[in-house]
Amino acid sequence: MKFILGKKIGMTETFDLDGKRVPVTLIAAGPCAVTQAKTEKADGYKSVQIGYDRIAARRAGKNQAAKPYRDLKEFRVDDDGAFKANDEIKVEIFQEGDRVRISGLTKGKGFQGAVKKHGFKGRHSCTHGTKHELRNVGSVGMGGASIRKGRKMPGRMGGQRVTVRNAKVVAVDAKNNIMAVRGAVPGHKGTLLEIRG
Repeated sequence: MKFILGKKIGMTETFDLDGKRVPVTLIAAGPCAVTQAKTEKADGYKSVQIGYDRIAARRAGKNQAAKPYRDLKEFRVDDDGAFKANDEIKVEIFQEGDRVRISGLTKGKGFQGAVKKHGFKGRHSCTHGTKHELRNVGSVGMGGASIRKGRKMPGRMGGQRVTVRNAKVVAVDAKNNIMAVRGAVPGHKGTLLEIRG
């Protein structure tokens, strides 16, 4: 199993062999260090904890001395002897043409109304200077009764964990630790991403 942590750089485009334009997302992936390898015998399950984005020693505070990395994530593995502490994981473990799963937090959009959040149409036409509210929710249930569970209402939008499956790796730049993936991935520029092969 292949995995690595990275941060979204942004989107651009490239061209395939047929001359067709392909939208790609650039990800600064790795290098990551194995901070802990958990085994079935010692911990009850098999996993590997990796750290990304090392904090400079002069900037690390007292509480960060035990955690020299800004980001720590744990990945389940099948073989508990495949990784050892202080092993380094680089972007070159992936190759052009690989299919990956990418997980991250989507952009947070704050409190939004039902038209933007759920795609509601609105209640009236906008012709002839109508004075009625156009973007409200409308009826939310029977008079005097409580609102039914699952009713689409205004509320917070975005900021949720989303996984993009079967994303194709278009290019890998091992020298600069950059990976190009076809299509869009969750989050804004700088969002932490988990990439699994």
